[in-house]
Amino acid sequence: MKGGLMSGAKPQELAQPILGVPAKSAIYLTVTVRAGSEQAVREGLADVPGLKRSVGFRVPETGLSCVTGIGSRFWDRAYADLPRPSGLHPFIALTGSVHTAVSTPGDVFFHLRASQPDMCFELARQLMLHFDGMVDVEDEVYGFRYFDERDLLGFVDGTENPEPPVDDITAALIADDPLYNGGSYLVVQKYLHNMSAWDALPVEEQERVVGRTKLSDIELPDDVKPSNSHVALNVIEDADGNELQIVRDNLPFGRVGQSEFGTYFISYAADPAVTEQMLTNMFIGNPPGNYDRILDFSTAVTGCLFFVPPIGLLDDPESYADLPAEPCKSTNSTHSSRTDGSLGIGSLKRSGQK
Repeated sequence: MKGGLMSGAKPQELAQPILGVPAKSAIYLTVTVRAGSEQAVREGLADVPGLKRSVGFRVPETGLSCVTGIGSRFWDRAYADLPRPSGLHPFIALTGSVHTAVSTPGDVFFHLRASQPDMCFELARQLMLHFDGMVDVEDEVYGFRYFDERDLLGFVDGTENPEPPVDDITAALIADDPLYNGGSYLVVQKYLHNMSAWDALPVEEQERVVGRTKLSDIELPDDVKPSNSHVALNVIEDADGNELQIVRDNLPFGRVGQSEFGTYFISYAADPAVTEQMLTNMFIGNPPGNYDRILDFSTAVTGCLFFVPPIGLLDDPESYADLPAEPCKSTNSTHSSRTDGSLGIGSLKRSGQK
């Protein structure tokens, strides 16, 4: 075995614990790395699975897990001896006619999940002790399961995730790059909801904004569902009419004393261009100007893109540097992010079917 790569290994055998049943609790932790600490953090990331085991072993039935993502700027600073993953770049801000998807700092991202919040908290504490003096926390969000997988707007979230055990692997994990098989691309955004404005809408109007019934979670018929509904703008196809999917792991969060209510959007994809096209549809509109109406009630206040390396790369990045690199070919999308920073918008089309 070289660099954690096993001949003939399936992507899921090389991957970090990206896939799994929805967790009841999560911590989303975004940090930046202090200048001069790049090598120490690179070496310290190899210890993260051990920290997870030490915490998780105490209450194993909680299913504690940790996924680590690496941002573009930190990759260039700490992994210059390795080929840059083909889809890794800074999150590209999107400015529509009304709403903006902002781009915010993030060098390393930790996605902690468990069935109990204390397990996530303890692992987050141990991570910060481990990287003390090396990193600064840019964003820290505590997510929780809300009733039957609903967000704070009252709708079920994540209904259209691909079906396991095969479809979610295809959507989330890289399978055609010998160097980075089992890797994934992670897009995160923190949305804050205007609950007063949302609650003032009749339920029927809320359903038209989302594109689903609120109680039963049934998608509205095409002749009823508006073209600017959240569901309509998040269904995209490739040139051959195949629906392109991502794996979401969103959870709500909030602080009632500060009147803060939100949803933490988290997307795993084998090709980040799929998520980027969905966000383009939402913020720019499809066609332009026909933006996602849910944005009138939910504001994105963060935006980051990370590469989630195969577990072997975090354990032993030096051995990956000895392997021959081949260009990564995408099987999920007909376009990818370009070196000039554009998204190649227009190469995907939206379908009214789901």
